[in-house]
Amino acid sequence: MYTIGQVSEMFHLPISTLRYYDKEGLFPDMQRQSGIRRFSDREIEALRVIECLKASGLEIKDIKQFMAWCSEGAATYSLRKELFETRRKAVEAEMKELQKTLDMINFKCWYYEKALADGSEENIIEMLPDKLPPAIQKYYDNAHK
Repeated sequence: MYTIGQVSEMFHLPISTLRYYDKEGLFPDMQRQSGIRRFSDREIEALRVIECLKASGLEIKDIKQFMAWCSEGAATYSLRKELFETRRKAVEAEMKELQKTLDMINFKCWYYEKALADGSEENIIEMLPDKLPPAIQKYYDNAHK
């Protein structure tokens, strides 16, 4: 069993966030000793899932729905699976956009390293758009899709 302070440190979350999650019913079976919240391994795992869903862009109201489905048992497996499949697609799309951003950053780092070494941008401009070194060309092409 863990105290709210221990869980706050484990997850790098404010205690107020954990209290809010509890108030919203995200830990329906949480035990209390003399009014003090005690987090079991079950709540810890639920918190891992909550933070995952939150990081994937899901709102608290939808996370509450997911937790309600968990309480309903096997009849909601397909709903829960569908939710995670939808989140997977959203995260994959976000990762694709982040990769495009990273590729632009990588291209620009190379660009300015080369400009500094050459003392100008002239050589780089002559290489654009399709005569860049192969590794840099990949960055450039993905960033400009």
